[in-house]
Amino acid sequence: MASRETALVDITPEVLLKAYACGIFPMAESADDPALYWIEPERRGILPLGCFHVPARLARTVRSDRFTVCVNRNFDAVIEGCAEPQRDRARTWINDRIRSLYRKLHERGHCHSVEVYAEEDLVGGLYGVSLGRAFFGESMFHRARDASKVALVHLVARLNAGGFQLLDTQFVTDHLKTFGAVEVSRRAYHKQLEAAVSGVGNFAALPLDRPVAGAEAIRLAAAPASSV
Repeated sequence: MASRETALVDITPEVLLKAYACGIFPMAESADDPALYWIEPERRGILPLGCFHVPARLARTVRSDRFTVCVNRNFDAVIEGCAEPQRDRARTWINDRIRSLYRKLHERGHCHSVEVYAEEDLVGGLYGVSLGRAFFGESMFHRARDASKVALVHLVARLNAGGFQLLDTQFVTDHLKTFGAVEVSRRAYHKQLEAAVSGVGNFAALPLDRPVAGAEAIRLAAAPASSV
């Protein structure tokens, strides 16, 4: 289900957080369209934190620390990276209003970026919204092989360490299926959502000011959240 919200109506960060708590999120038709749509899928994509799967080849890449993974170091650059055309995505839905809204959420501590660097070059990453014990993944990108996947592994490690219960992927792609992503009904999603947003997660359970080693990220990502 989607309903269009006109470009004249202002969406504040507070309204946006309330929308996430109700199970809806905004998207634009294109980067050039200033209007936003409220989206509530009939079938919701989630990535169960208790059974996250890391393919063996990717696990070796993460453990090698070939990439350096940072958090909230350059949020704006991650948004820009996610807005770039990708091989499987010629168009982007990230318009100026999306950039502004999520920047404001970031300033309030409710939106985070996970960034992957090859030396000093940003080669991949993702961003999303945290609310209670729920994390809502918004978008990811890569400029080097496996960079966005490495970001996802580090995100899941952080969520498990911080006691999160729900990782919302909005939709399920073949890429996310390799990690264990599944679709659930709207009713089942709302049940999980209600429980997650009523709790308190700690996105800073792992250090925010220095990288986490790949071996530690793999250990935490593969561990059920309740056992961390």
